[in-house]
Amino acid sequence: MHISEGVLPLWMVGAGWGAAAAGVAVGVRKLKPEKVPTASLFSAVFFVASLVHVPIGPSSVHLLLNGLTGLILGVIAFPVIFIALFLQAVLFQFGGIAVLGINTLNMALPSLACFLLFGRLMQKEGYTLLVAFGTALVGVMFAGLMVALELSLSGEGFRLAARLVLLAHLPVMVVEGVVNYFVLSFFKRVYPEILEGVS
Repeated sequence: MHISEGVLPLWMVGAGWGAAAAGVAVGVRKLKPEKVPTASLFSAVFFVASLVHVPIGPSSVHLLLNGLTGLILGVIAFPVIFIALFLQAVLFQFGGIAVLGINTLNMALPSLACFLLFGRLMQKEGYTLLVAFGTALVGVMFAGLMVALELSLSGEGFRLAARLVLLAHLPVMVVEGVVNYFVLSFFKRVYPEILEGVS
């Protein structure tokens, strides 16, 4: 779901950079030394998951795993996702440096929403399935709505692409829910400490 350079108006690109910079700054401040390995792991997972993508107009369809990232890391998801997107832009020209701010915001804001909505619930027994599909729904569809809105505001020519972005991510949401369920079930069995969230 990378937005390419040259698609969005400058005011939107600038606003994206401002909001993303604020999120990254707060996330870095919250990043304690003991969370660095987990943050690094999820940055790598996000990076790899987004590499397999199908282009759709000015965007693309791929696994996001932003909901899972936010669920585990909270606001630390901002710098984690920023680094992954930066490396994708530099190494593979996905998105681009100019739109790195808005692309970070599109992925990290839904991540934070997943933490706020499901962070406490994931620590309780019997809610793994609900949390897994809830984070997939919020993570994927919130990000899709943000991208669709940005494309719609960019001009009449992008309105069809905005609708396609939303429709194409419906199956992604289901697949991501299944992936989230298996990952969270695994963590609960072998490494429950990772689900304690951030303070």
